[in-house]
Amino acid sequence: MNGKVQFVHAIDTEGPLYESLNMTFDRLHELHGISLQPSPENLSKLRRGEIDLGEKTALIADMLSHHRLSTLGSWDQIDEMLQKVTSNEYRLKVPDSNGNGWVFNWFCMDHVGVSVNPRRRDIGYHNIHDRYIELLASQPYSRDTIEWHFHPLSTYREAHRCATHYLRNDEVFQILARRIIDREFFPSCFRAGFHAERPDSHWLLEQFIPFDLSNMATTETTCMDNARDCKLGRLGNWRRAPADWTVYHPSHDDYQTPGNCRRLIGRALHVFNRMGNLTPVDVDLAFAKAGKGETVLLGVCSHDWRDLSMEIDYLHQLVKNAREKSPNVKFEYARVVDAFRPHVPRAHQDDAILNLEIELFPASRDDVPYLQIAVKQGKVFGPQPFLAIKTRSKQYIHDNLDFGSSAGLWFYPFYKDTIPLDDVKEIGIAANDFLGRSVVKRMSL
Repeated sequence: MNGKVQFVHAIDTEGPLYESLNMTFDRLHELHGISLQPSPENLSKLRRGEIDLGEKTALIADMLSHHRLSTLGSWDQIDEMLQKVTSNEYRLKVPDSNGNGWVFNWFCMDHVGVSVNPRRRDIGYHNIHDRYIELLASQPYSRDTIEWHFHPLSTYREAHRCATHYLRNDEVFQILARRIIDREFFPSCFRAGFHAERPDSHWLLEQFIPFDLSNMATTETTCMDNARDCKLGRLGNWRRAPADWTVYHPSHDDYQTPGNCRRLIGRALHVFNRMGNLTPVDVDLAFAKAGKGETVLLGVCSHDWRDLSMEIDYLHQLVKNAREKSPNVKFEYARVVDAFRPHVPRAHQDDAILNLEIELFPASRDDVPYLQIAVKQGKVFGPQPFLAIKTRSKQYIHDNLDFGSSAGLWFYPFYKDTIPLDDVKEIGIAANDFLGRSVVKRMSL
């Protein structure tokens, strides 16, 4: 009995990324400790391997390849690229087993809270999210999805860097609260910036997000071991995670090892990146597992500030070759939510669609005004829904809920220890169920 391969193309959707020649040589020094005079001549020599850097000569030539340095530095450039790759004609260039075309899963991020922006990122809440919502609305033939990507702020709030501490500041909660209240959106799938997770992000995701496509485990780690930003488990550390396309529940203390946590983690590898690249062996393995009856999530990740057509053309060839070796295996271009769902525990496969009811109770002689949230149908993933509040002074606030005496019941009081009700303009409640079906409820006061 054959299973199937569900091919998930995840795009870390970050908007334009500018890089000058000087920035390229600065990055070369940061990552590999190599100091050279920035010049087009030296760049060409490095690409051709004509400057002897010892064992790093080939590595640096690969890092500085034309595709990796050809970043799209403006929305005009990105829009031109998207016009090509998201067209129905291009999507159907290599149809899947069902005759369907390519699917993009746009993991959108917000560049916010920054003080330094040398690479000309698009700064502001919703800026990137809104552009891709408009793209999907203009393409009724697409089956694309919008999900969530996040870069924690660096110590000095630099837009071109990515830290690992999610709870150092409030930005992660600001982004989610604004998505709920301003856009009536809550993600069910996530990708970590630079594939970097730590205990704080691990526990945050466990509360609200059922599906995590951040695993970048590879059997070959030389490229990571040779780069300063990835040594000793700095960024992209998935060395102990499954590297065979297994979708797993992480353990409580280690996101890399299988355990008993709620969320599911899937694997996604890069294309033409300096590390963590998808190989023909990886694709053949996915098809071989499907040939034994498994449903396999084969994840690939890219960035919207690169020419996606080059990467997709390469992936087309990998897929064609694997299908020739495994002609009886069904292959589907998949929405990330749909690819995770077969791996959800049986106990939740038949859960009713989640429905929440929110009700605001006014102040009485015996109590302050309070919000009641109740599950009317289905089950909430995690211990509580996400509470978002917008004040009359346009502040966005996330807070914990109080737990009722029975499962599926929560409360939030409005008084001096929280927020007085007369300062509240809007309330938003959001949650996912175990199958990644999102619910958002809003209330205006």
